[in-house]
Amino acid sequence: MREEKKLLLDEIKEKIDQASSVVVAKYTNITTSESWNFRNILLKNSSEMEVVKKRVFLKAFEKSGYKCTIEELDGQIAVIFIKDDPIRAIKAIFEFSEQTNKLEVIRGEIDNKTYNKEDLLILSKLPAMDELRAQFLSLLEAPMSGTLSVMESLLTSVVFALEEKKKLEEKNKG
Repeated sequence: MREEKKLLLDEIKEKIDQASSVVVAKYTNITTSESWNFRNILLKNSSEMEVVKKRVFLKAFEKSGYKCTIEELDGQIAVIFIKDDPIRAIKAIFEFSEQTNKLEVIRGEIDNKTYNKEDLLILSKLPAMDELRAQFLSLLEAPMSGTLSVMESLLTSVVFALEEKKKLEEKNKG
């Protein structure tokens, strides 16, 4: 039995070390289909969920350089390992939590900083990295497209003026 716990501890520690962020949540009465749906949602957001025993998680967490006490972890816990953009995954976690009322975020570790539930809720309201990139590109593009439209209107007005001049010259000749 000891060997199995050690292997589990090593597996959880490895997942913590490989993840860019970790979110710890308390869950109650999640059905199998809800669990599968949530896991699929997480998978689409480059994340995965693992249900672990508190003591094993705490040991793995401490071995990875994080601090947490058993008092912080109330009830059955699930650990969500986020590999990519943490904001997208946190949004998905809170959406599932609001829809089912069966998952409650306890805390999170993002970029070696600890966030409580309220902080993570605020982060879930922020735009994801892809949205921020799109907004930034539109900010860069706006002046260029404005300049282009001004240049285009100038060229159009020059062509229009030349056409009018040609019509006047033809009228004066005829």
